Amino acid sequence: MTDLPQQTLDDATAVLRSALDGDGDAVVGTFDDVVDRSGLAGAYGVAWCLAAAMVGDPGPPGSCALDFPGIDEAGYDTRWVARFVSAYANRDVDTGQALFGAAVADGLLPDCLLTLAGSTVATLRSRSRSRTR
Repeated sequence: MTDLPQQTLDDATAVLRSALDGDGDAVVGTFDDVVDRSGLAGAYGVAWCLAAAMVGDPGPPGSCALDFPGIDEAGYDTRWVARFVSAYANRDVDTGQALFGAAVADGLLPDCLLTLAGSTVATLRSRSRSRTR
């Protein structure tokens, strides 16, 4: 994750701060600012950074399996996040980009990014709680 531009890391930090505060409007606003400044490629970079925060260092390409019982019944944004994070974990940039593009085409990218931010915060909180036990 350290090979990302500093602006991407700063934007991801702003998204996480807003998500930690429970401020969904600020999460979406930060992503809107990123798109205004850097286009969809910038928002993709921030999303990839959030996936990195959830997963940590990914294993070898193709080594992770998506284990999400009932995923086909989950909402679009939840399915998207599970698959996007799985793409990151498998170092599958092509799939990550395809998922991102599909969410844009379906008009659901803001919902997906908001769910990604919330999932990242939930994962980080869970990890923090398990370390303090």
